[in-house]
Amino acid sequence: MSLALDDFLSAMPFARKIGVELHEATPESAVGSLEWSPEGCTVGGVLHGGALMTLADAVGAVCAFLNLPEGAGTSTVESKTNFLRGVRAGRVTATSRPLHVGGTLIVVQTELRDDAGTLVGQTTQTQIVRRPGA
Repeated sequence: MSLALDDFLSAMPFARKIGVELHEATPESAVGSLEWSPEGCTVGGVLHGGALMTLADAVGAVCAFLNLPEGAGTSTVESKTNFLRGVRAGRVTATSRPLHVGGTLIVVQTELRDDAGTLVGQTTQTQIVRRPGA
């Protein structure tokens, strides 16, 4: 795959708008992050769950995309996030790995960790494999 990291984020303008950064991307794993900001928070200065889900979805989508057959596309069909701890400062890092790569579905699991390496959330998402002309 000859896409640069920035090319992936160009395809996801909302993720880019909220500040998602992509650091690594291979079929085995993708890593990205999101910096805490007051604009991204809910009550009490806690990073909004939607921001965390956007981070996980974007990084997971990159991981799924890199596992597609030639010419295929993908879209999220299901996403489930467990929020384990609030984030009130710093950066959240998402690491996505494929759990299943099939001909119809790709399932990706994403760990969300704070600066101390503490697990703050975990997302499992299912991506459909969209073949040309299907």
